[in-house]
Amino acid sequence: MNTTTASPTTTLVLGRPGLIGRLSRRSAFDWLFALLVVAGAGYAFQRYHGSMDGYEQGILLGSVPAMVALGWAWGPLRVLALAVGAATLTAIALYGRHTDGFGADLAQADNVFLLKYFLSSQSAILWMSVLFGMSTVMYWIGLIARKDAGGENTALKLGTRMAWAGVFMALVGTMVRWFESHQIGPDIGHIPVSNLYEVFVLFCWLTAVFYLYYEQHYRNRALGGFVMLVVSAAVGFLLWYTVAREAQQIQPLVPALQSWWMKLHVPANFIGYGTFALAAMVAFAYLIQRQAEETRWWKLAPLGALGLVLCFEPIVFRASKLSSSASYWAVYAGVSLLIVLFILAARRRIAAALPAPEVLDDMMYKAIAVGFAFFTIATILGAFWAAEAWGGYWSWDPKETWALIVWLNYAAWLHMRLMKGLRGAVSAWWALGGLVVTTFAFLGVNMFLSGLHSYGEL
Repeated sequence: MNTTTASPTTTLVLGRPGLIGRLSRRSAFDWLFALLVVAGAGYAFQRYHGSMDGYEQGILLGSVPAMVALGWAWGPLRVLALAVGAATLTAIALYGRHTDGFGADLAQADNVFLLKYFLSSQSAILWMSVLFGMSTVMYWIGLIARKDAGGENTALKLGTRMAWAGVFMALVGTMVRWFESHQIGPDIGHIPVSNLYEVFVLFCWLTAVFYLYYEQHYRNRALGGFVMLVVSAAVGFLLWYTVAREAQQIQPLVPALQSWWMKLHVPANFIGYGTFALAAMVAFAYLIQRQAEETRWWKLAPLGALGLVLCFEPIVFRASKLSSSASYWAVYAGVSLLIVLFILAARRRIAAALPAPEVLDDMMYKAIAVGFAFFTIATILGAFWAAEAWGGYWSWDPKETWALIVWLNYAAWLHMRLMKGLRGAVSAWWALGGLVVTTFAFLGVNMFLSGLHSYGEL
């Protein structure tokens, strides 16, 4: 018997390319974007390093690879970043044509056309408010309307584009406001995440950005109307806060906020708030889909009641808070009620356009997982900040206590999901109820409770 010995062969294992291979596949636009990010950071360091401590210089250095990686991972961010950078530099240049004792003359915001109507911080943020409202309307028109002949829905596409435009204007307003704060006087300048006005802007655009990512990832625009509802609710509060409290005025930081920790803690916190809100509105859509065929009104009443609360959660005010703005909030409540009734009345048509329940469930889970990770980081950073500002890592301040309640709520949700296989209506109701808890931690504590965080009161 002849014995045949197989000759050794070389096996080619196909897997993910190495770092060099991945870099070599980058387009010219990818490398141009990276070069511009590096150049911008270098210019910022060269001009402002004298005003930065070591931690702030480290944040600037770390932001370069983070920004490049994000832009390479999700293409639309490259265009957004470059457009925001160009608009912000244009605003700075327009301000810089006239100077006063502290630098740029901010009075030019009322004299220069582009600043007055588009690029000053307040103008840009008002544009953000209009665009997010229009985006919400377009998403709902598209959700109810039938598809165009080509299979696409024009109203839904307009909703997406207006949402992107709103994010653009929000970021321009934020960056220009940061610049404006430094022109008011010595030691006034700060990153605009220090009060309710500024963090509501942050919440709006962060929530919209995360939704737009999931919209592209799942290739479905039908959830835009639901998610942008909570963004529009925040815009409604922001507009009232601007008029009633003149909150757009840039104020010096209180001593506790004069820390580089704020630059890390607050954005991480609001990534959590934004993604928790997104998950709640996806849960709302899931429950609407599940009860689309329900005809007994008492079965729909709990969903309608909770939906009403979610549409105008900022209205939970004491009488003293409402006394000067009762008519505004009455209209706000009336519009919110009409929205909820419309959703319940049109639930069958809406449900038919929504993604499959499995997709909604997966989106809900991913949003909460991302939010929980960043909220955990924010809580740890907040403890370090508290130790530096007040001498202790934890003091059971109302804000800290409610942050812990939020953390425990979503930790339990994730545990039940991963360990016990929690799915379906129970999971959705829990995520939706979590928004009520999160809203109180975000806004209610500032209105009703006092403590070390009382600088955020209304």
